[in-house]
Amino acid sequence: MQKPTSFLKKLNYSWKRSQLPSRRPIQISRIDKLIIFLICVVISIVSSYKILLFPTPKGLDVFSWFLTFVEVLFTCGFLILISRKENPNINSRQILLIISLLLIVQMIKNISGSGLSPLSLVIPPALIISQGMGTITALAWVSIASLSWPDSITNINSNLLVITLICAGVVSVLGGRIRSRAQLLQLSIFVPIGALISQWVLIGKEEYPLVDNQEFLTSSDKFFSDSLLLAIIMLITILFIPIFESIFGLLTKARLLELADKEKPLIRRLSIEAPGTFEHTLLICGLAEEATRMIGGDIDLIKTGSLYHDVGKLHAPNWFIENQDGSRNPHDEIDDPLKSAEVLQAHVDEGLKFARKNRLPKPIANFIPEHQGTLKMGYFLNKAEEKKLMFNESDFRYKGPIPQSKETAILMLADGCEAALRAMDINASDYEALETISKIVNSRQVDGQLSDSDLSKGEIFLIKKSFLNVWKRIRHRRIQYPTTKNNTFS
Repeated sequence: MQKPTSFLKKLNYSWKRSQLPSRRPIQISRIDKLIIFLICVVISIVSSYKILLFPTPKGLDVFSWFLTFVEVLFTCGFLILISRKENPNINSRQILLIISLLLIVQMIKNISGSGLSPLSLVIPPALIISQGMGTITALAWVSIASLSWPDSITNINSNLLVITLICAGVVSVLGGRIRSRAQLLQLSIFVPIGALISQWVLIGKEEYPLVDNQEFLTSSDKFFSDSLLLAIIMLITILFIPIFESIFGLLTKARLLELADKEKPLIRRLSIEAPGTFEHTLLICGLAEEATRMIGGDIDLIKTGSLYHDVGKLHAPNWFIENQDGSRNPHDEIDDPLKSAEVLQAHVDEGLKFARKNRLPKPIANFIPEHQGTLKMGYFLNKAEEKKLMFNESDFRYKGPIPQSKETAILMLADGCEAALRAMDINASDYEALETISKIVNSRQVDGQLSDSDLSKGEIFLIKKSFLNVWKRIRHRRIQYPTTKNNTFS
């Protein structure tokens, strides 16, 4: 009885988490909304106009057309709602991509009739959407594209439609998890093979029995050609995905891993010109990645965002203490807390300039200002108070915005805890380390820095625990090795 009870508790916890208020979607301009609505209207017309061509009583065919028109229009709105619910960062260009793909598919259905297999129409767009916008959005798109058929549904083999739905579902689920181009190529081979075998088993035996060998072989050629066409279109789609990434701002797993390559020019430059900042970045990556894994966040996103969060320090590396050799500090030379505060803010502003210049995706660029939020520059604020200068508190706060996602909030907490944990005595207890972590995290909460991140109390507890676990792993002693003339000990 213990296992069912445990399962029910997990199910209840998952349900409660799904009911938590999610981040507000980004605003879309009125012009973009109008364009999106007009495209949805065109999709509804394309999907329903053939009803008016059937020879039925006038009142009945107009009523049927109107019902189909409203149904398709409603499903388009539902698709947009699902996409914005799954990914609040989705912008108008990406919504236009989703509904434009639906429009293109519906138009091709009308032009080709039942001549083109649903496999080649539905599966390739599902791969694009799942890669760039998520599994749930892709599954919703597949459902609408498969069921909203302009022609009569009786003209399509029901088994073929089921095969299409299953294959498209597999592509939608795996496409959202695939982390390399090589895996995409494997998917483009195995899905068509699976479709070929499924058609042979479910459709071939039904329409062309094995007794009639000649007809069965002829039908097999059609199945093979459909699957081959699907494989070719999927390969072409994979080739065009980088173009879609650039035009529509899609952020795929493969793209994230490419950006995380430490040989990328901006990261390489950071390691050479600001080595202290680079080391600090790597340590933060370890903390943030472990915390994100603990709460089930996007590990690839935070790993890549962490690498780029401090690239703005390249504009003046020696103004930051981790890059100084201890001989001179420019802040001591100017002896002006207000100007020093401007330098600190400049590392955020310059970081955003580097992000635009290097065409970093917006979700990655968001880590640059949000990891600082509107935190106080405590050291220079105290200096200004000691000098009794006239100032506003806002002069010593970063401009923000505060973290807008769980990942950027985790990075803010990791950034604050990293230096404090590294400075702790090696003999410090776990309790002391946890107390230090809790003070930093609680101070961010009290300051309102986490209010827009949607982190629950349970997730914050898990983040603290993960930081402690990382600190325990990296804290270790080194024994003193005996020395000889040859220094051969290791």
